[in-house]
Amino acid sequence: MSRQIQAAVARTAGAPLTVSELTLADPGPGEVIVRIVACGLCHTDEKARHGQMPLPLPAVLGHEGAGIVEATGSGVEHFRAGDRVLIGWPFCGQCDACSLGEPRYCADLKPLAFSGGRPTPSQGHTSAYRDLSDQPVNGHFFGQSSLASHSLVSANALIPVPDDFVLESAGPLACGLATGAGAVFNSLTPRKRLAIVGAGAVGFGALMAARVEGWRDIIVIDRHPGRLALAEELGATETRLAEGTDLLALIGGQVDAIADCTGNISLIEQAIDCIGPLGVCLLLGGAPASQTFRAEQFGVLWGKRIQGVLGGGGTSEALLGRLMRLHLSGDFPFDRLLTYYPLSQINEAIEDSHKGHVIKPVIRMP
Repeated sequence: MSRQIQAAVARTAGAPLTVSELTLADPGPGEVIVRIVACGLCHTDEKARHGQMPLPLPAVLGHEGAGIVEATGSGVEHFRAGDRVLIGWPFCGQCDACSLGEPRYCADLKPLAFSGGRPTPSQGHTSAYRDLSDQPVNGHFFGQSSLASHSLVSANALIPVPDDFVLESAGPLACGLATGAGAVFNSLTPRKRLAIVGAGAVGFGALMAARVEGWRDIIVIDRHPGRLALAEELGATETRLAEGTDLLALIGGQVDAIADCTGNISLIEQAIDCIGPLGVCLLLGGAPASQTFRAEQFGVLWGKRIQGVLGGGGTSEALLGRLMRLHLSGDFPFDRLLTYYPLSQINEAIEDSHKGHVIKPVIRMP
């Protein structure tokens, strides 16, 4: 059996997304169908649309979805139809990383997130999506492909959303905001000076988390004056307009930690030079997979740490649950970053994001 859905499909690399009618198979053992209420747009979706991720095209994108459980497969015990949920990242639950409580670094993340299919007992990874001509369409992007009216997900990726939380705003917590906030919560010990390079969703997540954690000086650097003004409202103690100046000079001296949220190799190399002894440089932005960076070996010997972070680290349940609680208490006002669009205007949302007109576009489903 299957159901007919609407989905944003990336058909060829670089082409605009097309909203198409597809069919989606019923849930199998341990799986759930979620009727998506809204889904955030992330830079990673754009990389996949341009063929810069290992996801085969054509494919249904989206990995910041939230909605309502519509159907459950056999063996699903903790969720039932009508439950409000946020969809986290997929994980196997059995590898070393999962056993250590770090499922973001699951050994099976690549096939679970990028194969275009879902794992089946006898057929490997096969897609549950088909077009109306019964031809397969890749999906299951980050285990969800939630730029669609419905998503087929593993029940272990779901996080309950409190009844007093605005459901259509929950999805963006799943990736970009969680990456920034989780990196601060899970990878840093609060000291004095923290610099954040790039005021997108990841950077704002880091900023709001740093304020919660009690960093004394929080410096935000970006190219857009409007974003810097908002950063000041949300807790930045200092802001810097990026105008081609050397990063260290722009910041005004070394810092205890710096978070690169751009993926720009030149900025990453400068960011490493901006941390003092025992400093930490967090790499949160997504550079193309083939890119490399250089660091002066002698300088790094002074107790410096260069750390990549996927999705903020930790478990989705702990991190996303914490972010929702912080939002409800007024300490993580991420809703100020969101701009909503209907699914029919998804390409306009992408364009507005590229131009810097919006920080976090969110697509409402029909």
